[in-house]
Amino acid sequence: MDDLGGPGAYRLVLCTADRAEPFTAGGYRFLLPLHGELLMLQDGREARLGPGTGGLVPPAAPLRVVQRRPARALVMTIPVHEVDGRLDLPPRPVTGLDLTAGLGRVVADMVRAVGEERDTLSEPQFDAACDRITELLCLAVAGRHRPPSPGHLAEVEAVVRRYVREHATDPGLTGTAMAQDLGWSLRQIQLALQRAGTTPRELIREERLRLVRDRLRNPLYRHVTITDLAHATGFSSASALSHAFRQRFGISPRELRRRTAHR
Repeated sequence: MDDLGGPGAYRLVLCTADRAEPFTAGGYRFLLPLHGELLMLQDGREARLGPGTGGLVPPAAPLRVVQRRPARALVMTIPVHEVDGRLDLPPRPVTGLDLTAGLGRVVADMVRAVGEERDTLSEPQFDAACDRITELLCLAVAGRHRPPSPGHLAEVEAVVRRYVREHATDPGLTGTAMAQDLGWSLRQIQLALQRAGTTPRELIREERLRLVRDRLRNPLYRHVTITDLAHATGFSSASALSHAFRQRFGISPRELRRRTAHR
């Protein structure tokens, strides 16, 4: 374990050994996995953090963190008043913070940069950088837990619908994948679509079915088999497509193609 911090209130530690660490005092701890996996144990429950996810641990949380070998993680200790003055959090760890996009990625990049440049930073510079990191981290956590406003939800819905239209043929398209790419939490996307009476899964299926219907009606696709059409639009098989298509439109893909050709 290498201590990259100084004598100030902020600390930045690079943990590289396979060890269990009690997190019971000394300020909030921001966990940033770099490689491998951290196993967080609290009250008989487990939470796993890997690269791309982070956690914020309150000072009084009865928690143990175990690093799975080989594992490396940066642990930033933040003075209690720096967080409590900005957030009203329960005495439980905040886990699963998305550090791959949006504000979470900015925070993670800054923590890594401060760790890499620690030897070139004076104590005031180190503390100033940690102040900015803490401010942005609190904004990221607050945005994750604060219910979005109706205006913001409408904006999220519009962006999500456009994203689904543009990526409907991607077989890996899911609500989680959308959230990561767009920089929002999955909960924000779910709330936005809930207002419109749908879910990420239903929206993706609807857009794919509409795309299939349009292609079945298009003479340019008349020689494309139903199986190839299914795979090209994100369905696992022709039977999966046919079942969903009939449920939605009351007719099979082959019947629609036959009727269109007859006209």
